[in-house]
Amino acid sequence: MDEACMYDVVIVGAGPAGSTLARMVDKKYKVLIVDKRPFDISDMDEKCCGGLLAPDAQKMLAELGLGVPKSVLSGPQMFSVKTLDFDNDLVRYYQRFYINVNRNLFDKWLFDLIPDHVDKKINCCYKGYTIQEGTYKVTLKVREYDKNSSRMAMSDDNLVVRTKILIGADGGNSAIRHQAFIGRPQPDTYLSIQKWYKTPRTMPFYTSIFDSSITDFYSWLIQKDQQLLIGTTIQKGKNPNTQYNRLIDRLVKEGYEIGEPVKQMGTVILRTRKTKQIQLTKDGIGLIGEAAGLISPSSAEGISYAIKSAVYMADAINQKSVTFQKKYTKACIGIKRNIWFKNIKTMVIYNRFFRKLVMLSKILALKGNHHHSEK
Repeated sequence: MDEACMYDVVIVGAGPAGSTLARMVDKKYKVLIVDKRPFDISDMDEKCCGGLLAPDAQKMLAELGLGVPKSVLSGPQMFSVKTLDFDNDLVRYYQRFYINVNRNLFDKWLFDLIPDHVDKKINCCYKGYTIQEGTYKVTLKVREYDKNSSRMAMSDDNLVVRTKILIGADGGNSAIRHQAFIGRPQPDTYLSIQKWYKTPRTMPFYTSIFDSSITDFYSWLIQKDQQLLIGTTIQKGKNPNTQYNRLIDRLVKEGYEIGEPVKQMGTVILRTRKTKQIQLTKDGIGLIGEAAGLISPSSAEGISYAIKSAVYMADAINQKSVTFQKKYTKACIGIKRNIWFKNIKTMVIYNRFFRKLVMLSKILALKGNHHHSEK
């Protein structure tokens, strides 16, 4: 037996799922949370996310007694969604209540709420685990900040720890899921591309775009202060850059003024089409949030599922850590049922004919004049 530091719980990933779990696990357990991002600097790696808190996510924060601080907010705040259906040449506005946030600052806020008795390792990438005498020996690769390039770079140093429970909260491209759940059904894989453009105009609504020539999912426009975020999600196997450029060309053709991008990001997005694609536990390993496949197949909203699954995992571990698997799996039945219903919704939203009928009916559509200030 080596002398690697021993923990009760090691959490890989400090997004909404990981940070919530670390905050809620009983302090009688020795807990370590790991994230590759440098939460101690402002210019850290950007999370490729639209950064809109949907009502379900707002509800979860409310149930935890949390309110989003002003410092985390981006402008403008949005009370409607503009739906552009390029397949059917239709436009509608619908009332929606989103909270527009800076996703990096949102994650940092949740990370800062983690109590001091939890050990935190930032700038660390998960490399893998081995099983050793009934525990998990976890290898981490330390990253260092290069001031010259203003980027994070891998060092030659490894950090090795041991744990009784290993939790994957490391997102859609979860390394823990890839290693531990080989051979099990996996959600459909998409690549999300987002670029930020400077904009002098104000777009007081979230724009969702349906265009089957670009993707069988959807694209979006979101204003973040003085920048316009344009993104799309492309199914694995297609050329994402070609499809993204097609989206930009279409927007320009529609009259949108789009300059040169300020920055861009890409990430893997899961789309869970069947509940059997959701993977929750295996022996002493648990998955929460998008790492488990807990994400809406209709909107790709995942923050509400991330927080809820973290709460369920914390309750399961706190009740009796040695049997957390059954308790956590049972608690997630409602989440799985909700995702099943979202797939029914998907059959309507992403069917060209049904979507046309809904939009032509104008059911729930907003009335009145809308200023096209984003063009």
